[in-house]
Amino acid sequence: MTARPQIGDARRVVVKVGSSSLTTLPGGLDVDRLRALVDVLGALRAAGREVVLVSSGAIAAGLAPLGLTGRPRDLATAQAAASVGQLRLVQTYADAFGAHDIMVGQVLLTADDLTRRSHYRNARQTVERLLALGALPIVNENDTVATEEIRFGDNDRLAALVAHVAAADALVLLSDVDGVYDGDPRTGPAQLVDTVHGPADLATVTLGSASRNGVGTGGMATKVEAAFIAASAGVPVVVTSTAQAAAALAGERVGTLFAPSGRRPSARQFWLRYASRPRGRLLLDDGAVRAVRERHASLLAAGITGVTGEFLADDPVELVAPDGLVVARGLVAYDARELPDLLGRKTSELDPEHRREVVHRDEMVLVGRRLVG
Repeated sequence: MTARPQIGDARRVVVKVGSSSLTTLPGGLDVDRLRALVDVLGALRAAGREVVLVSSGAIAAGLAPLGLTGRPRDLATAQAAASVGQLRLVQTYADAFGAHDIMVGQVLLTADDLTRRSHYRNARQTVERLLALGALPIVNENDTVATEEIRFGDNDRLAALVAHVAAADALVLLSDVDGVYDGDPRTGPAQLVDTVHGPADLATVTLGSASRNGVGTGGMATKVEAAFIAASAGVPVVVTSTAQAAAALAGERVGTLFAPSGRRPSARQFWLRYASRPRGRLLLDDGAVRAVRERHASLLAAGITGVTGEFLADDPVELVAPDGLVVARGLVAYDARELPDLLGRKTSELDPEHRREVVHRDEMVLVGRRLVG
């Protein structure tokens, strides 16, 4: 049995639409295309389903009003275009949804808002309250203040995070491409991939750009990455074109389905794995690696051989094996300056105030990736 009925029956769905589906380089925002999408989402709301819209397009919508002929290369101009375009984009959405008697609420986020645990909780509460009040949240990256260091880079990954923040039952990623192909359909024969159960299903597929009109920043690779994030957290995902949005949301066999491949984690576990930004690293000996990985034990000072980075208690840190593999991520119980005097020592040898776990198993998620940098 496929997960497509789960899409059609989803009570709460996150829909992400890219710049390429809403704008064109010469004219900026394409109001007709935007209204066509709103009509689909308005019908969804009329059927009693809840919708969270993650929409790109702020920078692209600001190009024409500012007399810009292409996507800005420098950050200041991009932020200026976003400042103009965001107003135009959301006002157009408000007018279009207003025709369906739907109130909208704007939620602007930077990556920093979701990498900080308190901000992550606040974003969750805001989205939940908007939905409870009958409003439709429209989420976008806050391009007016985001710097290269704190950007999501595209709204596909943002949509995957929002799907968990909003406790969504399904995620639909829309662009100007019908789905994931096993080759580039623009250069030769290619077959649409119907269903993906895990990364192995796409191991031989080369993923290219998803945008044809030059105004978007995301490509098919970012959509696939986002789909895997959501699917691994128990959320079914469909990647398809905006023209097929109604069919996808009805559970019809369009686009590429990413079947859910894991249980829905707690908000803290999901935040640790996908949204937190590690502030440092704890270097483990082989015994500690086995304890953490095989027994899911807490990390004690005796198994730590080194510390890097500047962090405070309750900050996220990476737990790194001797061979450089990041085996886990967790919330550390000590400041970086406290740990050097504790390393390699048994709990019984420590002062009473230092006998707690360095990273408790309930504040830890296994990762398993190669260390870079």
